[in-house]
Amino acid sequence: MGGSGLGSRAIIGTFYETLEQAIGSTWMGRLAMAFSSDQESETYKWLGASPAVREWVGERLAKGLRENGLTIVNKTFEATLKILVDDLRRDKTGQIMLRIKEMADRVAAHPMSMISTLINNGGAATNGLAYDGQYFFDTDHVEGDSGTLKNDLAAGDYAVLNVGAPTAPTSNEMADAILAVLGHFYSFKDDQGEPINEMAKQFLVMVPFNMWGAAQTAVSANLLNTGSGGRDNPLTKMGVSIDVVANTRLTAQDKFAMFRTDGRTKPFIEQTEEAVKISAIGEGSEYEFQNNAHLYGVKVIRNVGYGMWQQAIRATLS
Repeated sequence: MGGSGLGSRAIIGTFYETLEQAIGSTWMGRLAMAFSSDQESETYKWLGASPAVREWVGERLAKGLRENGLTIVNKTFEATLKILVDDLRRDKTGQIMLRIKEMADRVAAHPMSMISTLINNGGAATNGLAYDGQYFFDTDHVEGDSGTLKNDLAAGDYAVLNVGAPTAPTSNEMADAILAVLGHFYSFKDDQGEPINEMAKQFLVMVPFNMWGAAQTAVSANLLNTGSGGRDNPLTKMGVSIDVVANTRLTAQDKFAMFRTDGRTKPFIEQTEEAVKISAIGEGSEYEFQNNAHLYGVKVIRNVGYGMWQQAIRATLS
């Protein structure tokens, strides 16, 4: 299509079509619970686990619910693109539509950027606190009868996290590290002392780019190279699904995170008060008359927060 055929309706339609496709290709839906909001902030209360089934002896034993929570305050975000009318007319190579599609891609990636910040801050920053008041990644989570639980692991917890080069582990080392973290998930107990991840079958390993190749091989190769031969890869024989995502927004090059993705709850929350909307000041407008240009502006009101820390583990290689 030549530039003369570009109108605001066509541009807006292309934006929404591209946005829908881009959102479908992100990992957000696997890691974040989506909630709608109708006010400035929302408070989420975690009430603890449902009671375990027991033999009925005597009267019913009613279990109360625990109460923890966090508040997520909505924020307003925007992105605005200015396009000259003459550029619209002259564009024969589709550059305008490419910019519109790029803007849709950026809007789709925005929640991933926000969640990545939560992951980066989850072990130390003051804004890295989970609903229980502890750091999201921490070594001393306690809820009721759970015992002391940690979802921030290091070589002191599992010797296999001590590797030859922490920022460049081999696929063999990554397989051992991921296996250790996977096993740790099944050790978690809820506030009533019951296993919380016993039905977990689907996981996602998020790594910095420098670990991507090794991690991908670690979860997919049936035979691992040990340097002096090969060995069977236990990760491909355990009946679980483990996907690898490289996240270039991760700031630590010696850490990776693993998330359970098939739980009824998720590690993070995506809260939306007003969905993505694009508006135009286009053909026939006073702005066009005064500036010989059109404006295309995106607005969204949203925020993200921490969900269930029991479905997330960070591991540091050393």
